[in-house]
Formats: sequence, structure tokens, C-alpha cells
Amino acid sequence: MPRWSSFRHFLEEVNAALPAERQTLVTELLNERREFPWVEAHQATFVYNGMDADSVALNLDTINSDPPFAPMTRIPDTSLWHVTLPFASDDLLDYLLAINDPMTPLRGETNIVARVRKHWRIDPLNPLKIETPQTSVSVLRMPNARPFPDWAALRRVQRGKLTEHTIDSEQMGYTARKLTIYTPYGYDANKTYPLVVMLDGQWATGPLQMPQIADALIKHKHMQPAIMVMIQSGVDADRNREYISNDKHYEFLIRELLPYVQTRHKVGDVAILGVAVGAIAAAHAALINPDMFSALGLISPPLGKGQFQEELSYYYRRFSSADRLPKRIFQSVGRFEAPSRFFRPAQDLHKVLQTRRNTEYRYVETGSGHGLVGFRAVLPEALAWLLPGEAE
Repeated sequence: MPRWSSFRHFLEEVNAALPAERQTLVTELLNERREFPWVEAHQATFVYNGMDADSVALNLDTINSDPPFAPMTRIPDTSLWHVTLPFASDDLLDYLLAINDPMTPLRGETNIVARVRKHWRIDPLNPLKIETPQTSVSVLRMPNARPFPDWAALRRVQRGKLTEHTIDSEQMGYTARKLTIYTPYGYDANKTYPLVVMLDGQWATGPLQMPQIADALIKHKHMQPAIMVMIQSGVDADRNREYISNDKHYEFLIRELLPYVQTRHKVGDVAILGVAVGAIAAAHAALINPDMFSALGLISPPLGKGQFQEELSYYYRRFSSADRLPKRIFQSVGRFEAPSRFFRPAQDLHKVLQTRRNTEYRYVETGSGHGLVGFRAVLPEALAWLLPGEAE
């Protein structure tokens, strides 16, 4: 039986204790409860245990301040810092802890990279996280949030095969762009499979765990066995230019990428999806040629105010005026994504697409922000909608 039924119960006891007894109570708490945040109903308590800190703050994008920090309070005569905040029951958010951060506004920061490396870190008491070569974040999952497992750790799932390739593009003017092709468990080279084209392939094969998600969906018949091709995007400086309303990128898909795959595999229906501006590139291709790209996945496309807003806002009219659309469309957005850039334009597009005939359409709003945590959490729904299996 736990000694403390809530964090508030613990606080009441530790504050009432003699100063010399408080650290012992902290030790007992951390021995009893090994993982944090401590989620209770519609709130979560974050803690940091360490004598190395003069200040600790919770770094959370949903906090409306600059910097987006909620300062933690240290319990006197102990090493424990804490803060408790309210959340919706389906929130799924990434966060970091800021240790000894200067707490100055990020807007005027001259070297944000150095500041992040020096002061921001993942929560050592939270095993739920996303890790990338560039940065890692901890994950808060409230009780009714979408599942967020480590898909690669599922032991009873048969795994498909990944093969690494490189592709040159005369249309796009690059060479040796990385390409990963997934074939499902039990793949038969004499059989025709639907194809999924995923843009930003370096995310798909890394933190988004797309191959491992497909393995599980296919096993449980939520998704058809499919071939997936995951194509690496350019560096950040090139990504917008490559992906936003670029006819040459469409020509690359039609004239170079698809033939490359079709010479190696028997391919049937083609679904295309992307994240952020990758979703814009997917939409551009599917709007031009809905016969070729018969299913379209849009995960958090930027459709409103900001960089390239004129080109991006035009997609609303393109979808509303198109004679035909792909047979299946999946669209998602996080309610903590920038309102004028992502959330409100997504709702506007939703109003258009839900009225279109001859298109099977699904719209999802997640309790997440614009980041890999939200993208990965909604990806299983996207794949299951675009290529539904028998269970769907």
C-alpha cells in the first residue's frame, strides 16, 4: 500500500516535518514512486531531484510566456523541486527541464543552441521519451491520450524488412538522396502490394517508428500488407523550397521515384503522406494526380500565416475547387499547434473536405503540439485509414 495517495498528501507531510527529517521523506517518496510525472485526474506533478540546481523550470510549449517555462519550487532543506499543472485528459506533450537557465526571453537569445545544450535536459525520472541525434524530449501522457508505446520493443510482432538505397534526381538536381524501402513480413515478390510514399523519410525510419508501427498494424489486420518507401528530405534550408508547391518535386515522384520502386516491386494503389511541409508536398502531388495518388495523408500541414503563407493558403481553394480528390484522405492537427498557422486553417480545410463526395475522409485533432510526439502518436491512425485492413 503506497504511503502517499497524492503528491499533495506528500507535501503536507514533508512541510510539517522537522527540517532534519525532510530529506528522508524525499528519499522514501522516490523509492516508492520511481517514475514521474505523477498524474492525478486532470493534473500532473513534475519533479527534479538534485543538489546541483539553483533554479529549475518546466519547459513546455503550451505555456504562454517567453520563455515557455513554469518555475519549480524547491522543498526547503531537501533536494526536491516540483511543480503541478492542469492538463486535459487526452494531452500528449513533449517537455524538458531547464536547470539553472538564465530565464531570459528566447526572442532575444543570440545563441539558443548553446543555451539548450547547457541548461535543458530530459526528465531522468520519466522513461517515456523521443530521442533523435539532434535532441531528445520527455513525454507527458495523460490518461486518455493516444497510446505512445515503443513500437520497436513489441516482442510478438513479426518484422518486415528494410533495405537502404540512394537515388539521384535530375528533376530536383541532387544525387545520392537516401531512400529506405520497407517490405512487410511474409513478402512475396510475385504478389502486387499497395505502396505508401512517406516524405521526410529520415524521421519515418527514426523517431516516428513508421516501419515498426506498420508491422503491428499489419499483424492485427488494421492495415493492408504494403510496401513503404521513405525518402529523405533536404536540409532545413532546402526543405521548404523542395516541398512547397514544387512541380519539379511532383515530376520527381512520377518520373523517378515511382519507376525506381516499380522496377524492384509489383506495386498497386499508391498512398502518399507527409508531416508539416512534407504534407504540403503530398497534397500538391495528390491534387495534380488523384488517379496515381489515390490516398493522401496530411499530418499537421501549415496552411496559414507565416513563411510562404500565400502559397500555403491557396491549398484551401485547391481542395474546394478540385474536380476530383483522392479516394481516401486523412488529416490531423494538434490543438496546441500555432492557431493561425496550423490549427484554425486545419479546421477550415476540415469543413471543406467533410462535404466532398466520393472521398472517404477522416479528421483528427490531437492533444499535442507541433512536434514528433504528436506526429508519432497519430501515425497509426493515418496508416490504418489510408490502407485499411480487414479489422478496419
